[in-house]
Amino acid sequence: MAMQEATYRGTVYPWQCDHVGHMNIMWYVGKFDEANWNLFARLGLTPSYLRSSGRGMAAVQQNITYRRELLAGDIVEIRSHLLEVRDRSIRFRHDMTNAETGEIAAFCDITGVHMDRSQRKSAPFTDAIRAVALQHLAEPAGA
Repeated sequence: MAMQEATYRGTVYPWQCDHVGHMNIMWYVGKFDEANWNLFARLGLTPSYLRSSGRGMAAVQQNITYRRELLAGDIVEIRSHLLEVRDRSIRFRHDMTNAETGEIAAFCDITGVHMDRSQRKSAPFTDAIRAVALQHLAEPAGA
């Protein structure tokens, strides 16, 4: 079953816009980052789990594609889709839309690695987290 719920909802504020008048790229990255943590929590990678286990998540690759401008006052929604689950990493996509028009403003593909924070090395996901993540995998295109 693919994740269908929004992982972020917010607004574009005037101070988030650049001299051209649209939301600056640093804010796209920030909103995608907030969606990351909501997605992770749904998979069991909650703040309390990360603190108590000495684990963390690190982005090792991130690619953003911009499609439409977002302007001050626009309402933003991000929906996240888990694309791949491996022993120590996940790959997922965030779709950022203008909630009023439904148009995709940007999307972001990210590969994240589960880390042992004390050793600074990748670590396998627990069986429980892996099982939940597998339930959230997006269906392959054409399925």
